[in-house]
Amino acid sequence: MPLLHTLMYAIIQTAYIPDELYKRVYDFCKRLLTYPHPYCTVGLSYTRQMKTERSVPGLMYQRMLTAEQRIKNEHYPFQERVFVLADPDVFSGSLGQVLLGDIEASGASGRSLGPLDHMRCVVQHSLQAALGAERCHGQRLAQALKDVGQDVETYFQEVLATLEQIAEDGGRGEGGMLRSRLQQIYSEIVGDADVEPLSSSPLCDCPLPNPEMSFHLWTEDLDIWRELAKWLRSSSVTEQFSLSQEQEDFELGESPGDLTPSDMTRFSVMSNDSGIERDLPPSADLSSLSSLDSASISASWEQSKSEPDPLKLSRRGGIKMKPSVKDSMVLMQDTMEDHASLAGGGGGDGNGGWGRGRGATLQRRAGNSTMQNPFPKQQRHFTARIVAMGDDQVLGRLAKAYYFFRKREARRLFLTIKVNLQFYYIPVCRATAPTSPVRENVHQSKGNPCALGSYLSMVDPWYNSNIRSLGCMIPKLAEMQQTNPGTPKDPFVSDVISYYVRTGQQPVYFTIYFVKIIFTSAKDPVEDVFLTHLEIDFPEFRQFSASVRDKQRKSSAEVCGAVISMIYRKVTLSGRDVDKGISVRTSGAQINAVPSTQAEDLNCLTLTLNESPTKAKNNTVDSKIRTSSVKIRTLESRSFVVTLDRDCRRTFRDVQSIEVSPCLDPGYCVQKTMRSKLKLGEDKDAGLSKYMSKGLPLPINTFAGIIT
Repeated sequence: MPLLHTLMYAIIQTAYIPDELYKRVYDFCKRLLTYPHPYCTVGLSYTRQMKTERSVPGLMYQRMLTAEQRIKNEHYPFQERVFVLADPDVFSGSLGQVLLGDIEASGASGRSLGPLDHMRCVVQHSLQAALGAERCHGQRLAQALKDVGQDVETYFQEVLATLEQIAEDGGRGEGGMLRSRLQQIYSEIVGDADVEPLSSSPLCDCPLPNPEMSFHLWTEDLDIWRELAKWLRSSSVTEQFSLSQEQEDFELGESPGDLTPSDMTRFSVMSNDSGIERDLPPSADLSSLSSLDSASISASWEQSKSEPDPLKLSRRGGIKMKPSVKDSMVLMQDTMEDHASLAGGGGGDGNGGWGRGRGATLQRRAGNSTMQNPFPKQQRHFTARIVAMGDDQVLGRLAKAYYFFRKREARRLFLTIKVNLQFYYIPVCRATAPTSPVRENVHQSKGNPCALGSYLSMVDPWYNSNIRSLGCMIPKLAEMQQTNPGTPKDPFVSDVISYYVRTGQQPVYFTIYFVKIIFTSAKDPVEDVFLTHLEIDFPEFRQFSASVRDKQRKSSAEVCGAVISMIYRKVTLSGRDVDKGISVRTSGAQINAVPSTQAEDLNCLTLTLNESPTKAKNNTVDSKIRTSSVKIRTLESRSFVVTLDRDCRRTFRDVQSIEVSPCLDPGYCVQKTMRSKLKLGEDKDAGLSKYMSKGLPLPINTFAGIIT
């Protein structure tokens, strides 16, 4: 698998590939189709690419460079961008400077090549890939492309149109026509006088530049979806995909830092005019009239009650509560495609353990099921590749942002119809400071801060070799930079990220879990989500619990803690899930959604108490409880503390009870609500709803998915 990824990455950038080598690689990829998952999935993807590249040489390079560098053209409107989101707690100080300097160095090298330079590379590579060394003189062609200056855009458009037309026709029997047309373009560029029979001439390499990247420290004020909208607005080159600032502000809500605009209280404002411009007095200034006043959108309720100017027609930004049929179908198609990928990439019902039926498995889903997918996604012209860097905290924030994004899109479709989202993860742990023995013991009980990265390294060896090792090298690069500040900055990290986003096409799906937190006071309950870890802690028993674990006391009389009740659904490999309820005394508990060993690789929650369980006459508590949903409540006057994804910023105190279950996809909830309004039955899924995924997974792209 690693050799195949490296080979394909080299084939894309190689100046010319003989037909015999194309055939050998194609036959090798076809043989992978007889292997089990994930080999067959990767083999199918590369088989299709090799078939296309063999019939239309240079097409993959042309499309990749055109999309990544946003080259304006009329034949291939797709565009891509890489968004690097770094955890500010991890990338503070020297680490952040190293990463920012690396990405800036990559951008500087890319900016040194303008659009015309990229067009020359596309023309050079396409002509060489199709004609070969016998019919194309690489150095002479490169010099001629520099000499034509601005006219290179004309040749670029011709080459692009030729290759895309042949690819659209399927490339059947078009090899001779392709070479004939490209030979004609080559003759026009080089000149008829310079075109003589060549026995063998050197070809010029045209390495792919790194894609456009933007670096962001993911602070509280950063709204990643608004950053995507800004990119869409700056990248839209046609009226069909244009996006105004007013439309962006309206669709994305009132506050850039607000992740839950759908849950905010909204007030109705009584209008005191007819809403028709001709009813205004003739002295009114029509140029100042606007159907969407951004100032009124951001105004508070107190300001909105003031009397408006009668000479101006002003409206608050309305919210489209009911999605159109077209918007609903787009969201359904998106959800059904994910469900087909889940079902084909590892079995199961795609519900993330929610409501499992007989025959469903706990196997984690991975890979793209292009062979079994009857619901292909609509092609979107924009692809945002979001690379999260940090520990489990940044993934928890990503899961939360993704959940509220889906929730907002279910109410008011905006980005889903325009952008294809791809998620990537590079685990980087923060520097550890020396601590006291008691704190160190408590810290160790929290487990691995990069649990999800360790899991991906365990199931995908190539991810472990390239991506996890990169996370370990970044602190060393920071030390080297501090030791030798004058050393020129090479885009090493950017090169690895480029390789990752280009070849990491097999996702591993992680269930997002929903948690409802109820407090002891009169404070309203809080609803949140987590991805990897939930910790329950009784602070007053923390130090005593650590000393008990050190001495390994076994007597039940020595167990100290608060009494809690747990009602949970115990999951089994056979699918015969049963509901259970117990009461135990404990100082805290850990709920992990990511397994630490491959032997325990089940797509469910693992609940572990801080103390070893005790045995009563009629009650036996398992050391590890595997469950799909759980309710925990304190039976005493004590309250506990809840921390999500090991993030101190997501800590809740004075908690009385919590309810944890797999997060439902907002798209599925919309369809279920529509069916209930039409009285078509709520309990049983019917129609297209039965093809939709109930759960909401977060797909993290890897090189091979899960290799067992």
